[in-house]
Amino acid sequence: NRFPLDRQHHGGLYKRPFVESFEETPMLVAVLTYMGYGILTIFGYLRDFLRQWKIERCHIAREKEEQRDFVPLYQDFENFYTRNLYMRIRDNWNRPICSVPGAKMDLMERASHDYNWTFEYTGRVVHDVINLGSYNYLGFAENTGPCAESAAEVTVKYGVGVASSRQEIGNLDRHEEMEKLVAKFLGVESAMAFGMGFATNSMNIPALTGKGCLILSDELNHASLVLGARLSGSIIRVFKHNNMQSLEKLLREAIVHGQPRTHRPWKKILIVVEGIYSMEGSIVRLPEVIALKKHYRAYLYLDEAHSIGALGPRGRGVVDYFGLDPCDVDVMMGTFTKSFGAAGGYIAGKRLIEYLRSHSHSAVYATSMSPPVVEQIITSMKCIMGEDGTTIGCERVRRLAENTVYFRKRLREMGFIIYGNKDSPVVPMMLYMPAKIGAFGREMLKRNIGVVVVGFPATPIIESRARFCISASHSRELLDKVLGAICEVGDVLQLKYSRHRIQPSLVRPFDDSVYEDIDD
Repeated sequence: NRFPLDRQHHGGLYKRPFVESFEETPMLVAVLTYMGYGILTIFGYLRDFLRQWKIERCHIAREKEEQRDFVPLYQDFENFYTRNLYMRIRDNWNRPICSVPGAKMDLMERASHDYNWTFEYTGRVVHDVINLGSYNYLGFAENTGPCAESAAEVTVKYGVGVASSRQEIGNLDRHEEMEKLVAKFLGVESAMAFGMGFATNSMNIPALTGKGCLILSDELNHASLVLGARLSGSIIRVFKHNNMQSLEKLLREAIVHGQPRTHRPWKKILIVVEGIYSMEGSIVRLPEVIALKKHYRAYLYLDEAHSIGALGPRGRGVVDYFGLDPCDVDVMMGTFTKSFGAAGGYIAGKRLIEYLRSHSHSAVYATSMSPPVVEQIITSMKCIMGEDGTTIGCERVRRLAENTVYFRKRLREMGFIIYGNKDSPVVPMMLYMPAKIGAFGREMLKRNIGVVVVGFPATPIIESRARFCISASHSRELLDKVLGAICEVGDVLQLKYSRHRIQPSLVRPFDDSVYEDIDD
């Protein structure tokens, strides 16, 4: 099912069609998926019974017999899925690499002789594995070039660590320069950087809201946003993913009824959304969210972890993608771990940064960012902005957008069910059945392609998927090789579920006008 939105239907909020696709799960596939999980669950309970009677060897973490009368440390039922379902396909995750995670990478080969409970390294390295799993959207995760050279120089001058928080003696001139550059890049008054992306959300939301405040959170928000909302002590209400009717209903009820029991007005209403949702590949309907936020006088917290650098004609995120004013977003959050090939995160906006410097736990207690990491951020961001005197950054942004459109289009033409927005570099391809999760990952690795497969509880139980992350470092030849392998494996595993197969067509040359309005 498709949901095109344009200015004609939404009063000029959208300057070009907004196209997202979430094809419904075929009924037969859903039934077979539930049956698969049911069979695995039955055999899981049978194996637990055999382990209890010591007929089968037990590898699970559990209390010793002499500790049985104590409060249990391990929740046996909660670990059921891990023991009996996850362990069967555990070899698809945590694969160690021994190279830069660029377009290609080197994998350390490992083997298991006890059904994935433990692994042994064979000593062999699998070279030139095509990387479709890293969030290296603009290809800045590299060990050569200006970014690596600048980081090396700064390492010699400043060392690799500061060993102090920013408020003590851990504040470097490079930190100050980086924050000014981030604010300039985003088009806002000021910005503040943090050493960890997850903590940027989980430690700053509690500083912005508290008791008597209301947080309206998208149901598919990242775990860091969920944790931050819970730690804040605010009332949390969840609206359906990217559903503006659901959000408006909650806003209207919040205004009319106020706080529970007392019915006093809320001290603050904070809408929390993401730019790109990393499991769905969807893009937030930001123009509509901003319109609702203004109408009901709420605040907006925008997490651009996956969208900053990866969206927009200038690579400046979802605000740039829609051509909106950054000042309409009260709190702009993002990470440096993806498009910039570094680590950490930032909070940017107006009139709140100085408050966070003294009230955020992540700012007061955490060690400041490592100097070479800071330099990587500065150099890569200047490259995107064109302040390095080249057009390399602009070319990478264009290439990423071109690769995304091409890759998604070809997968749909092959008959796969692909979720998300046509411009999202996160490309979820539906697998559904539990046995096919592990099989797809293994078959792709046999063809020297590294992919990420995702299942329950990270996704709904019948919506397991492979998640491809497209990068500007991928050449057209690499993408064609990957697409050929996916098509081959899709035929072997019968993964071409789509009932709306598109006839193959030539992709138009990628120019400025194509970025503005790409035919789907």
